[in-house]
Amino acid sequence: MRRVVRQSKFRHVFGQAVKNDQCYDDIRVSRVTWDSSFCAVNPRFVAIIIEASGGGAFLVLPLHKTGRIDKSYPTVCGHTGPVLDIDWCPHNDQVIASGSEDCTVMVWQIPENGLTLSLTEPVVILEGHSKRVGIVAWHPTARNVLLSAGCDNAIIIWNVGTGEALINLDDMHSDMIYNVSWNRNGSLICTASKDKKVRVIDPRKQEIVAEKEKAHEGARPMRAIFLADGNVFTTGFSRMSERQLALWNPKNMEEPIALHEMDTSNGVLLPFYDPDTSIIYLCGKGDSSIRYFEITDESPYVHYLNTFSSKEPQRGMGYMPKRGLDVNKCEIARFFKLHERKCEPIIMTVPRKSDLFQDDLYPDTAGPEAAMEAEEWFEGKNADPILISLKHGYIPGKNRDLKVVKKNILDSKPTANKKCDLINVSKKTADTSSVQNEAKLDEILKEIKSIKDTICNQDERISKLEEQMAKIAA
Repeated sequence: MRRVVRQSKFRHVFGQAVKNDQCYDDIRVSRVTWDSSFCAVNPRFVAIIIEASGGGAFLVLPLHKTGRIDKSYPTVCGHTGPVLDIDWCPHNDQVIASGSEDCTVMVWQIPENGLTLSLTEPVVILEGHSKRVGIVAWHPTARNVLLSAGCDNAIIIWNVGTGEALINLDDMHSDMIYNVSWNRNGSLICTASKDKKVRVIDPRKQEIVAEKEKAHEGARPMRAIFLADGNVFTTGFSRMSERQLALWNPKNMEEPIALHEMDTSNGVLLPFYDPDTSIIYLCGKGDSSIRYFEITDESPYVHYLNTFSSKEPQRGMGYMPKRGLDVNKCEIARFFKLHERKCEPIIMTVPRKSDLFQDDLYPDTAGPEAAMEAEEWFEGKNADPILISLKHGYIPGKNRDLKVVKKNILDSKPTANKKCDLINVSKKTADTSSVQNEAKLDEILKEIKSIKDTICNQDERISKLEEQMAKIAA
């Protein structure tokens, strides 16, 4: 597999960890035994699940806030049990979803410049799972559509804008769900489960379109993700506990298109896929390396490219969307590797001599604009992602934010969403005027309190800065 010499512009991709001062230091990364990536990244923020006493919490740091993170740095801490998975909304860089052992999914709105106070009140709480929720995944093209999967073997698809569970797939999996992946336009999902099956499901018709029993024969966890061409890529273990990767065509799941054995390490392989370059990066939990492969139409279909190796094992991994990369440096991927006490960015680049924009490395990529509304998707409409050019770099500027804010239900109807939060979503029917008035009053009081808290904090900060200035001036 490694002896094949062939033409590929990605044969010389190399990875490099950033210098120490550009890492995020002194972070107590979560020790919970769960095989999720523990880290989510977008062009504004990096979010990391951390150890928290008496509940679950995660950090949200602006990308530029490198160096040592103070122990008193504010967290997102509304869950009553450990947080197991987090996912940034692809259509709003300030909205993040979290799933927890407390059986709930919460959706949070992060202030534009990051947190100044710990966030305990989510925009909406989504309750419907009877066991812990280990997977959350936003729809790639429809606004405010969120999928969650729990240890109750159920997958629920929510309209976050109304706080309602609109699709509940609770009878398709007989055993624990390891992971769920949307396809490129969000019309299908694929799942890997403890019963060793890989399933391709049409969630709106609530039917299994294709399935493969014993996709990998080993007992350890599998992963399955959709590729841009509709094929499914899986990682798992052989009967002899060797790590495997495989490529499947959902139209014929009898035999894999390709099946490769890798090594005998026991960490679960987390796949990260770039649809623009058809490269898959495999990060094993507990490994100290990232292997990457190119998927093509010619045999052996999955081509080994290279391995990035380091000394420290990884506890988790965040993967930056394409629009957050530095195109001037020919950066084609950026990972955020979690150590025991820090988060270390790793930059993957293709060496090029020219300083010009390399359009072969950066075809148009999925942008932050949703292709359709939640209601349209639930009614049966499909839409591919709206693509943007990275020729002049991607700037998450003010204009784009305003545009998203206008259209985004999470922002444009805060009262409706906070009501979901204040009056439990499941009790929405109780809409008597007295309850509404109480809720509004409660909401106003909370807002006044949070503004007062912010003012107090800013006052303290101003006085500290004034003291520092006085010292410097003296």
